Amino acid sequence: MDKKLLKKFVFPDAGIDLYESKHVKGKFVAEHFHDHFQILYALEGEGEITLDGKPYDFSKDKVVLINPKCVHSIKATAKLTVLVLAFSVPLLKITLQDDFLSFIQHSKHLELDFITASEIRPLFRKMLYEQKNNDIFGKLSMPVYLLEIIILLLRQQDFTNVQDANDIRSIQMKEYIKRHYFENITADSLSSLFGISTRYMNDIFTRKFNETPLQYLQKIRINRAKELLLHTDQDIVSICFEVGYETLSTFYRTFRNLVGISPNKFRVSGQSSSDISDTVS
Repeated sequence: MDKKLLKKFVFPDAGIDLYESKHVKGKFVAEHFHDHFQILYALEGEGEITLDGKPYDFSKDKVVLINPKCVHSIKATAKLTVLVLAFSVPLLKITLQDDFLSFIQHSKHLELDFITASEIRPLFRKMLYEQKNNDIFGKLSMPVYLLEIIILLLRQQDFTNVQDANDIRSIQMKEYIKRHYFENITADSLSSLFGISTRYMNDIFTRKFNETPLQYLQKIRINRAKELLLHTDQDIVSICFEVGYETLSTFYRTFRNLVGISPNKFRVSGQSSSDISDTVS
């Protein structure tokens, strides 16, 4: 069967288009290619996708990046609903960094972990809203959301495969806390996000890292606060806000518990970076 270039895609002003593609059971989309990039996200269903002749499973929470001229086909083995995020690099009104360009240079198949999927789905919803709203703010925000999705996929690509399911959960929790330490994270919100009880969450995380998730969260925040105290002239209230604390009293109490002195005394003491204890990795 001849491989064909589908008709030229007409993009909106932002250079991005997001739309649904539905495939009934047994539907086969023959080999073809495009002159633009696509990110395919399987919302539901099962199927198979080929990229330059190599087959991959394509089912819920699988993501495929397809670069221009990559010959691909799709077969649905059950009803398959796909979000297609099409974009044209020349039309994007953003500055593209080397890591971004390197990532999209080759087509790839990715299976999202639970957390990455939960972070990507809201971004697709935002893009659908902005696209349908069709105002100047949508044109400004669409490239931002696209970059957020690419960043999440870049991080997913670097995720180390671990065999033990509880180890995977624990590593995912740790990575989530490192990326979201400045947000309002509680034991209940974290355990709910991962779909497990607080007690079970604490048990598996402590077994892996010798501390609870919230203990790790406080170390992340306080180590960041130390850096800001030593290397900036920001007010302590600003530092408290930046690292995720809602009140100064909580920040001061946690800082003293972990460091032994107040934030003011730590700053005045002028400790060198090498003196910062409890380095968090």
